[in-house]
Parts: sequence; C-alpha cells; structure tokens
Amino acid sequence: MKRVAFLTLGCKLNFSETSSIAKTFLNDGFSNVDFKEKADLYVINSCTVTGNAEKKCKTAIKQVHKRNPNARIAVIGCFSQLRPEELAIFDGVDLVLGTKEKFNLLEHYKKLESTGTAHTIIETSKLNKDFEFHPSYSSGDRTRSFLKVQDGCDYYCTFCTIPHARGRSRSGNVADTIKIAEEIGKTDIKEVILTGVNVGDFGRQTGEKLIELLKKLDQVDGIHRIRVSSIEPDLLTYEIIELVAASDKFLPHFHIPLQSGSNEILKQMKRKYDRELFAHRVYKIKSLIPDCMIAADVIVGLPGETEEHFQDAMEFIKETDISYIHVFSYSDRPGTIASKIKEKVPITTIRDRSRKLHELSERKKMKFYLDQKGKEQKVLFESENDNGYMYGFSENYIRVKIPFNKNYINQIIKIKLLNIDTDGVFVGEIIKE
Repeated sequence: MKRVAFLTLGCKLNFSETSSIAKTFLNDGFSNVDFKEKADLYVINSCTVTGNAEKKCKTAIKQVHKRNPNARIAVIGCFSQLRPEELAIFDGVDLVLGTKEKFNLLEHYKKLESTGTAHTIIETSKLNKDFEFHPSYSSGDRTRSFLKVQDGCDYYCTFCTIPHARGRSRSGNVADTIKIAEEIGKTDIKEVILTGVNVGDFGRQTGEKLIELLKKLDQVDGIHRIRVSSIEPDLLTYEIIELVAASDKFLPHFHIPLQSGSNEILKQMKRKYDRELFAHRVYKIKSLIPDCMIAADVIVGLPGETEEHFQDAMEFIKETDISYIHVFSYSDRPGTIASKIKEKVPITTIRDRSRKLHELSERKKMKFYLDQKGKEQKVLFESENDNGYMYGFSENYIRVKIPFNKNYINQIIKIKLLNIDTDGVFVGEIIKE
C-alpha cells in the first residue's frame, strides 16, 4: 500500500480542500500518514499571503526531500499558481499544480508514475470568471469541520495576491451546499465552520445571498454549532447579525477583517468600507449579543503608512469593542499595487508597530476574558489528553480546560468559567444538571 502525506499551509479554506483531495487518495487505496513520517508522495498545499508562508513551503520541500530522496513531492495551491517556476527548481519536486489542477492531483500522480517522467511537471491554468467552484469540507477532526462555501475574490485590494492566485469570486448554490452540510450532519462532527476567501460574496453567480444559505443551514439536522469564519464588514448585513443573535446554532463569534483603523490607509488599500461602517457593525453585534467575541485582522506597515496613520489606527482600535486582533506585518507581494509604492516603512518600524498592536490585542483579550469570568458557557471538548486536561472552545470562542474525562470527548458540556490559568486558558467547572 502506497503512503501519502499532506502538509497544509495558510487558511482554513486550504484545510478543507486538502481534506477533499486526501479523500481521493484514500478511496484509491492509499494510506494517509503524518507529514513527518516516511511516505511515497508528499503533498504541500501552499500559501502566498505572506513571505513567511512561502518560506515555510520551501523549507518543507527541503526537509521531505532529505527525509526520503526517492519520494515524489507535489506542491499545490496558491504559491504554485502564482510562481510555479520558483518551486520547480527545488530538488525532488515532481509536480507543481495550480488552483484548478490541484483537484486532479491523483490523476497527475498516476500519470507521473506510469511514464516515469524525470522532469518536474507544471500545470497552472489561467484563472477567469468562468472558473468552476469545487466544494469541499474537512473530516479528519471528529469535533469540527471546515465547510467551503465560496472561493476567489473580486476585491483586488492593493496588498493582496489572492484574486490572482484563486481567481474570481464564485460559489455553489444554496441547494447544493445544503446537501453537503447534510452529509456532515450524518457524521459525529458537532461544529461546522463556514470558510471561503470572501464568504459574504456567496451566491453572486446564482442570484442568491449568504443570508439565504445561513437560514437553510440553521435547519440542518445533526449540526449542533455553526461559525462563520470571516466576513467582510461591508458584506456583514444587519440581517446576518440578527440571525446569529436569534439562532441556537450560529455561535456568538465574528471574525471581521479591519486591516487598518485609519481611513486614509483603508482608502490606499482600496477597501470597500471606512472605519465608521466597521464600528457600526461592531456596535450592532454588541447591542444584540453582549458576550460575542469579535476578532479583527490588522495589517501594519503598508507602504505610505506614517506614524500619524498608525497612531490614528491605534486609537480607533482602542475605542472599538474588538475582543482581540490578528496582527500581520506587511510584506511585499510580487505583482500587487502596494509593492510598487516607493515609500516603504522600515522593517524596524514595522516590528515596533506590530509589537504595540500585539500588546493592545492582549489587553483587549484579557478584558474580554475577565468580563466572562463566572459566566456559564457550553463548551465542545476535543479528544487530546494534555497532562491530565482536555480542552475545548466555548460558544463565543473562549479556550477552556477541565480534567480529562473520555466521556466528554466530542461532547457539548455546560461549564462555569472559574479563572484564567497561567497558560491563558480558562479553567472550567462542569455544571451538573
């Protein structure tokens, strides 16, 4: 039996796609092994959002080639789509497949094996508006599944390569997506996370809207909890917020990309909203769901970002009821508008600003956690036994631990949040009913 190993870099969308690609190999008789083990084929699902993600991809190629020089190596995904030749030069790389071809990886591998081709094969199609949508969902985790509902993006922000790497925005229709959700509902999986590049853009080609999908998902049997992984503020409608507030399945947790708290920088980024719109969305959420956790993405160091811009952004974030921040240090992405701007922010300045944002994020997160102390939450617990403890996430995405009990694995348990331990995780106490 041949063995295949997968490494996924980047977003939740990549994880859902890797899982679907892996299923094609398992159905063909392959054994799926850990990426650190010896395999016949190593598959790296790449990311190109940051320079660090690309560095991880290249490092992984070198490591697996050293581990097993006779193994085949396939690099697929966004990095492969944008700069395939940069990957093909590495020793041991046999296949470089772009955004469309990655779903046919098994066929490419079989052809490679049958012909014994010695040179690296590169397959990358030009992406256009007619590019098809490939639905997928992850199933390696008993507890939760990432359900892909949308792909691609039409926004073309000045710092981002994703529209070039994944193509135009596209999705399935409501009916087909619900059929996939019903498949998940028949498994032991308790929680579904909706994923995509721009989830809020769901249904553009079919004349449907995301809210229509969410209302149908709310009725799917077997799914106990649903999270919306990330949604642009201009596409996060009040109707969506009101549905989450009223639903027993949709969880009080939003991830809303902000990218900058400065309106001038938002305009330079070509974002489709201003900070006032973002603040209105946050206010609406908190007015209906006071205990909702709200995360935001922020990029620091965009070319042209002055100290005044940064301080303006910091002040806005301080005053806005965000629970915590994902901080990204800007790095030039080849082919983007931002990469061509000459007024670069020095790397030392970017690091300093990043540090300040991380510190602000920690303060805001601690305040949110302390506000939750003593409250009751329903937590979905995972299977890992870590030094006698098991961990899970509350409805509003607070990490919680209790003493390990195998009977609680993949179960939703009502607990009381007692105190925050030294590892930054809430200690919970089970509420007997």
